[in-house]
Amino acid sequence: MSGRNARLLSLAWRESRTARRRLLLYMSSISLGVAALVAIDSFAANVTDSVRDQSRALLGGDASLTSGDRYSPKVVRVLDSLQRRGIGESRSTNFASMALVPRSGGTRLVQVRAVSAGYPFYGQITSDPASAWPALQNGPNIVVDPALLVSLDARVGDTVTLGMARFTITGTLKSVPGEVGISATIGPRVYIPERYLEQTRLLVFGSRADYETLFRLANGTDQAKFAADLRRAITGERARVRTVKDTEINLTQAIDQLRDFLGVVGLVALLLGGIGVASGVHAFVMRKIDTVAVLRCLGATSWQVLGIYVVQAAMMGLIGAVLGGVLGIFFQLLLPFGLKDFLPVDVAVHLAPASIGLGLIVGVWVALVFALRPLVAIRRVSPLQALRREADAIVLRLSRLDPLRVGVSLAILASVVLLALTRAGNVRRGIGFSVAIMLAVGALFGSAVLLSLLARKLVRPRWPFVLRQGIASLYRPGNQTRSVVLSLGFGVFLMSTLYQVHHSLLKTLDLKLTQARANLVFFDVQQDQETGIDSIIRANGYAIVQQVPLVTMRVAAINGHTSAQLMGDTVARTTNGRRERRSGWPLRREYRSTYRDEMTPSERLVEGKWFTPTTDTTTLPEVSMEVGVARELRLKIGDTVTWNVQGVQVPTRVTSFREVNWARFEPNFFAVFQTRALHNAPRQFVILSQVPGASAVAQVQRGVVRTYPNVSSIDLTLVQRTVMDVLGKVTMAIRFMALVSLALGIPVLFSAVAATRRERLREGVLLKTLGATRRQIGRIMLAEYAVLGALGSLAGVALSFGGSWALTHWIFHVAFSPSVIPVLLVALAMVLLAVTIGLATGREVFRQTPMVALREA
Repeated sequence: MSGRNARLLSLAWRESRTARRRLLLYMSSISLGVAALVAIDSFAANVTDSVRDQSRALLGGDASLTSGDRYSPKVVRVLDSLQRRGIGESRSTNFASMALVPRSGGTRLVQVRAVSAGYPFYGQITSDPASAWPALQNGPNIVVDPALLVSLDARVGDTVTLGMARFTITGTLKSVPGEVGISATIGPRVYIPERYLEQTRLLVFGSRADYETLFRLANGTDQAKFAADLRRAITGERARVRTVKDTEINLTQAIDQLRDFLGVVGLVALLLGGIGVASGVHAFVMRKIDTVAVLRCLGATSWQVLGIYVVQAAMMGLIGAVLGGVLGIFFQLLLPFGLKDFLPVDVAVHLAPASIGLGLIVGVWVALVFALRPLVAIRRVSPLQALRREADAIVLRLSRLDPLRVGVSLAILASVVLLALTRAGNVRRGIGFSVAIMLAVGALFGSAVLLSLLARKLVRPRWPFVLRQGIASLYRPGNQTRSVVLSLGFGVFLMSTLYQVHHSLLKTLDLKLTQARANLVFFDVQQDQETGIDSIIRANGYAIVQQVPLVTMRVAAINGHTSAQLMGDTVARTTNGRRERRSGWPLRREYRSTYRDEMTPSERLVEGKWFTPTTDTTTLPEVSMEVGVARELRLKIGDTVTWNVQGVQVPTRVTSFREVNWARFEPNFFAVFQTRALHNAPRQFVILSQVPGASAVAQVQRGVVRTYPNVSSIDLTLVQRTVMDVLGKVTMAIRFMALVSLALGIPVLFSAVAATRRERLREGVLLKTLGATRRQIGRIMLAEYAVLGALGSLAGVALSFGGSWALTHWIFHVAFSPSVIPVLLVALAMVLLAVTIGLATGREVFRQTPMVALREA
């Protein structure tokens, strides 16, 4: 660096002492955005590292084999051969059932885990007392979730009935690797020895259970090769093989998706901070016009002066980003406590240098690129400004096609797109997110321009002086209308969108629960138990709302092509002639279907027609398919689908497609048949009843489980309470994000208001000189900031309605339920905030005497 440049920089540094604090305030606008990015990325990195460290414990073995059906003879032979080769095996059978404590009479739906000795191979299940888990296999013992003791009024040592077997509670679970805490809320976990499973007699015809076998491989065994060999050995069987690596990939993908979603919110906060930086640096430049003119008189070129202030902005931006990074680390330490019920691993919190470094780089870049937009105008300051003073807006006016200004604008645009692409997870979503931001900014900018035009056109001479003067401030040279409306509106947009999406989700859930015609559901009801359960419910004075038959089946063939042939042909020609990959899951899965002659309120016919009443047994029975699974199967109206109904081939003709509202709390199905198609098939029943009151529900459940131990039931009010608890945690997160948005808006508004400090000072002095009182000047400022705050807030609210509708419609697929009054209260709060900040930053106008202010001007 030349001595001349060094002297100029030294002079600029000494002169900046009067403005460092103010410039740092402007740059602090990005701190919360950086904090959000650092906290989210660091926490995601911590969870990913924990998943990798605990992946074997999460799976419980080196590999696993799982199936929703009992193992076929072929699978059993393969497992026996592996055992003979010295490969360790441990089994678990998982299903839902009712637990009954005879002493207290309490009943509850539980998730039963019947495990063999040595389960799991990796990871430690701990209990209280510690001896309970190691002693599980010593007899008919049961280790239960602590919540079950509370709900059943039970204690260690009590007897629990599962089906036809009785077990002694020997302890409670403390930790289970891979178990998410929230998952045990509806169905608490219980563990029993596998050898007592047969005594329960719970796994009868149609019962659903998951069968899992864990494998322990010798050291040095190639897990991927073992899994590939096992998959080949069980080809054609409905079973899934997983390795530790598969578990790790699945979990890390889910974590990455959560990180990307939350990162988008943090990115919006960071961009809002960038708008505050631009407004604040504009105010900074206004204050530095005289200094720049003096530097030009001392021989500095316009580019040298620009470089000096760019370095200052970059340094202050770095300090603001570092403050945000420190705050992000603090948030990172808190996140595991707030999300522990939703995580499958124990998160080891540690600093993530890559995430912190990336957050700092992004923060500094956003601060610098947004600061450059107003800084480039410094090149226009002439040395003559040290001798004669023109208006700030005239001094800093640039040509619209100034190459550097255009280049900076394009850099801002490219930065928004690039950051959106890196956060959104895929190109399409990233571009959509970028377009949404640009539309929001464009709409707010357009609102500000429109307000300036209307203020000029609509002001009438008969209006009070203070009101006319305040509104005139909206279109004066160098006005702050666009910056305040943009920053305030963007903050309101973010807060209101978060709130309205949350409100729509809650409203949808509440609507589904109120639409439910029953609150008590019995399932796994066998054919010979239907009338008995009906009698028990009616004997207690309650009615049956719905009895739904269930028939298990699989797709055997479509239009004469077997399911094996269709799965082998992975590409199918669609109606538009294109060839697309066929999904395999609808051909492999087991369907639980029903038969009836009418549609239910949760269904809507979208194509074809409903069943035609007929007594003609020579025609094929009709079937109605859910539109999504029909699309996956490439079905058309009139196609023939042959079903394997427990060994019997049942051909049917597709006559309609239905749209199903799966969110409703009642039985819904992929396939619904005419009654004549399945009325002779072996079946189970789901029985729905309306039983008001927790004590009445418990009494009915107790009566059914004593008589029919295999029948399970669930109280939908418990589901509602559980979901509300989960959403309560989500509500806390939404409120936290709203507070972050509010906190972020304060420095942004300070920056926007400070941008016109000199103009307000001159105007206030002139008004004082002309005889205006402090009260009149205060009312003028009040009118200006009230109108600015109202427009910015209302524009943000209007945008939030559009953004909320888009999110609920395309992302969450629920009906948009606007929340007008709370959102307007948010808008009112932001108006008050704008007025407060405007009046607070305008205190200089009241303190300054006309002579001092005119001398400064």
